[in-house]
Amino acid sequence: MTLKKTLLAGCAVTAMTAGAALADPALIFDLGGKFDKSFNEAAFNGATRWVEETGGSYKELEMQSEAQREQALRRLAETGANPIVMTGFAFGDVLNKIAPDYPDTKFAIIDMVVDQPNVQSVVFTEEQGSYLAGVMAGMASETGVAGFIGGMDIPLIHKFECGYAQGFKATQPEGKVLINYTGTTPAAWNDPVKGGELAKAQISQGADVVYAAAGGTGIGVLQAVADAGKLGVGVDSNQNHLHPGQMLTSMVKRVDNAVYDAFVAGTDMVPGVKIMDLAADGVGVAIDENNADLVTAEMQAAVDEAKAKIASGEIAVHDYMTDNACPVE
Repeated sequence: MTLKKTLLAGCAVTAMTAGAALADPALIFDLGGKFDKSFNEAAFNGATRWVEETGGSYKELEMQSEAQREQALRRLAETGANPIVMTGFAFGDVLNKIAPDYPDTKFAIIDMVVDQPNVQSVVFTEEQGSYLAGVMAGMASETGVAGFIGGMDIPLIHKFECGYAQGFKATQPEGKVLINYTGTTPAAWNDPVKGGELAKAQISQGADVVYAAAGGTGIGVLQAVADAGKLGVGVDSNQNHLHPGQMLTSMVKRVDNAVYDAFVAGTDMVPGVKIMDLAADGVGVAIDENNADLVTAEMQAAVDEAKAKIASGEIAVHDYMTDNACPVE
């Protein structure tokens, strides 16, 4: 039996089981909804795994507008939710402002560093996982042209873009990567129609493998790619099942593990920066029954070799967040 509570107009907060205790953790999804089949849904899967394994309960909230961020965090803190986990860099400024007001509440933010004594900042090396996807794209591409479609044009997504381009060029030095973004506001994460249009444009320019790092917008990208008989690369969650046989891979970002770990730690969650890199299985590429026929033994060997070299430092994948000049574009 579920118990639903509304804490904010337009934001549904759900205690997953009746009689939820005040110390239950909470999860706030960014714009795009928890069933975006990508970033938010990965977070939801982590919370669901925690519920299944522990029998615990948690509160959840889906953002409907930018204006709700501060009120959402304050209201959840005031209900006693602890810890409170939020998905997305856009919570950074608000969390930095309110965390000092609730010193006994632990917060975790994914994809942003907030330097407060009660905040855990979880960051990923998206460029490393994207490099592996680029290696695979370079080996699969018959035209020597790959595509990248990002959601909101921000440095974080340029990390995906640059790593992908670097991996592609490592395999096809003379190849070309076409790059587009769907917008400069949060609406860019939930515009599958525009995503599909951009994918068609890239395909018309020769792209035969297209990587979508665009949240819900990516659903339109991958649909257009599949409709054209080309190969797609998914992001965050394993999206291979969306178009079996036409998804080369998905660059998985283990947001689910970040949420699960925070919930398991509870009020003992350790503040500071937590880095989830390739060596820690924070990022990677998905190979399963939906894309197994596309992944040759040579491709698997190339991915394994790249993993080992990245882990050893022999391959240094460019981090756009530290240097805003991608060396291969």
